[in-house]
Amino acid sequence: MRYLDWLQSVVVAVFRTAVGVAFVVLIVSVLWQVIGRLTGNSPVWTEELTRFALLYLAAIGAGLSLRTGELVNVDVVVESLPERAAWWLRLVSAVLVAVLGLYLLPMAWQFTSIGWFQSSPTLGLSMGWVHLTMFLMLALLAFFAVLRIVAMLAGTSDGRPTQLFQDEEI
Repeated sequence: MRYLDWLQSVVVAVFRTAVGVAFVVLIVSVLWQVIGRLTGNSPVWTEELTRFALLYLAAIGAGLSLRTGELVNVDVVVESLPERAAWWLRLVSAVLVAVLGLYLLPMAWQFTSIGWFQSSPTLGLSMGWVHLTMFLMLALLAFFAVLRIVAMLAGTSDGRPTQLFQDEEI
């Protein structure tokens, strides 16, 4: 289990960094766009770069959000059930997310492959890099769902999301 914990911590660190990079690109692009509009010289490529950065931000953040419980969830129903029933529902939910993500991966890769033959209008970037966000999102959702399933079945987790910060009493 230590290897699984190490793997998860490395993947989380890498993708948190990637989310940070995407966010910085988004911020710089928008600032460049706003300053350009104020000066009357707004480059057209900033619009496109902003959209691409937002896609990467959402795609990478989806898996991390599954891990931390920041995706839309129906906790009211699950947490009102007895603990054993809630555990089973969390397990079934994780299995469904993993199965759906893995099932859709080949189709997302086909979508990505089509993008390699196209390029974006202003940046000239291969659209495969943009379409890759769908594949990445599904892969990360499936990956973190599988990690949750393994941890639940190994008894090291109750399936509840991993909190980033613990509430502190003042």
